[in-house]
Amino acid sequence: MTTRISRADVVIAYDAEADDHVYRRDCDVVFDESGILHLGEGWDGPVDREIDGRGFMVMPGLVDIHSHPSSEPGNKGMTDEVGSPKLYNSSLYEFLWLFRADTEGIPHLNHVAWSELLMSGVTTLVDLSFPSDGWLDRAAASGLRMVMAPMYRNGRWFTRNGYTVEYELDDAAGRKAMEEAFRIIDTALAHESGRLSGLACPAQIDTCTEELFRASIAGAAERNIPIQTHAGQSISEFQEMVRRSGLSPIQWLDSVGFLGPNASIAHAIFLDEHPWVRWPTRTDLARLAETDTSVAHCPTVFGRRGFTLRDLGRYLSAGVNIGIGTDTFPHNMLEELRHAGVYARITGESHAVVTTGQVFRAATLGGAKLLGRSDIGRLATGAQADLVMVDLTHPMMRPTRDPLKSLINAAAERAVAHVFVAGRQVVQDGKVMTMDYQAASAGLEEAQRRALAKASSLDWAGRSVDELSPPSLRWT
Repeated sequence: MTTRISRADVVIAYDAEADDHVYRRDCDVVFDESGILHLGEGWDGPVDREIDGRGFMVMPGLVDIHSHPSSEPGNKGMTDEVGSPKLYNSSLYEFLWLFRADTEGIPHLNHVAWSELLMSGVTTLVDLSFPSDGWLDRAAASGLRMVMAPMYRNGRWFTRNGYTVEYELDDAAGRKAMEEAFRIIDTALAHESGRLSGLACPAQIDTCTEELFRASIAGAAERNIPIQTHAGQSISEFQEMVRRSGLSPIQWLDSVGFLGPNASIAHAIFLDEHPWVRWPTRTDLARLAETDTSVAHCPTVFGRRGFTLRDLGRYLSAGVNIGIGTDTFPHNMLEELRHAGVYARITGESHAVVTTGQVFRAATLGGAKLLGRSDIGRLATGAQADLVMVDLTHPMMRPTRDPLKSLINAAAERAVAHVFVAGRQVVQDGKVMTMDYQAASAGLEEAQRRALAKASSLDWAGRSVDELSPPSLRWT
């Protein structure tokens, strides 16, 4: 079906010469399932559906390059304000596994996260999940363009006391998990929906051996798919990699051949130059830029622990490609963009370190580059028909002098009216058409209750749920 959005008040169009976005006024956008057919005036081809674009801004769908939809929705109300003071305020080692949903709950978590992402303008998502039954088919039915990233590792981290981190690593288990992950990726690449692809994901730098990383790099290259791992996300991890190798996490990844144009690192906060690590070298940031390695920046989850990139503007100025992800609840990409800008200005100690345009570029073109794609994250003839219609008449969008600033800094998902993926409408009048968000949220509620019932038994200290995550107010 050919759709024409006629006379849109504003279109955020791609300028190929500048490799950036520009505002255009009074434009038609014509598309079908094959992609964008026309942008501008003068379309004389057939049209099956016409949408009045007056009062709307049409923009490219956002590209979310790092999210955990099979776990993070269940942490709402639990990990908002937790961290381990004796592990440098990270929440990873004591809390990450305490509130995990069971098999019955995971589909509800998926549908809650995916619905929220669609409603906040995301059309392409990298889903980093440990594999579960029905995951690929659920992803295809969501309507999203999904990059499946089944995580795998040699083993786990844990703490017995709240101030030291230990590891249990098994070479054979890691190899078996990797082989299963690549089998899932191969199935995704061949999926009949045409909207699924894959990303290799050795889960964390410190839970995977050098052998597993090298095998992962080879497997990604064989399939010509991107690869991503978590690194630089805590001081404890930095110290562990130094203990093992005498190198910073980025230097170690470089030594095993991980860095490169098809590679990305989530979250690359603690580089060798970060003042908290007190490390003698200053090479990490430049090496990321030289190797064209991307960084997946997820500001909200780390801001809750009291730290973030230092700073986003410096990474961009150094030439590092940045994409944006939603590493926690709510799965609201527009709020992540707002936080990315605010946190950068705080850590950079200036309003001028990063612009709204640069943050939006990271969430579109930056994400597309991270995934090795030139057909998403932009509105241009021949690009995929992944686009978002923003209601300019929404009170929180007004005044509309600079609609992108109004969207990111004020209105967020409240002004997202319609979303299309591969030419198919998946959000209409702010409501998801492919999933039952309300029912999924009810299922999420029950899944969290079941998880909380066993949380104390998983905690090294056997603490109660209220001790692990104190409520905002005292219950009487």
